[in-house]
Amino acid sequence: MQIDESCRKDVVNRLRRIQGQVNGIITMIEEGRDCTDVMVQVAAVSRAVDRAGFKIISAELQACAAAQRDGQEPPMPMEQLEKLFLALA
Repeated sequence: MQIDESCRKDVVNRLRRIQGQVNGIITMIEEGRDCTDVMVQVAAVSRAVDRAGFKIISAELQACAAAQRDGQEPPMPMEQLEKLFLALA
C-alpha cells in the first residue's frame, strides 16, 4: 500500500491503540467484567477501526484526485475505490 508517510504513521498509531484496547477487552472478559462495560469498549474499538479505514480511503481518494488533476493515471480505479468505501459503510 502506497500512502503518504504522515497518513501511514497516523493509521499505524491508531491500529496500535486499537490493539491495546482489544487486549483490554480480553482482560475484561477473562475477569468476568459486566457485559455493559465490555460492550462499551467493543463499540469503541469498532468505531476506531472504522476511522482507521476511512483515513486510508481518504488518503487514496486524495491521491486519485491529485493524479487526475495532474493528468496522470490514478493509483486505483474509482470503481475499486468505491467498493472499498462501501465495504466500510
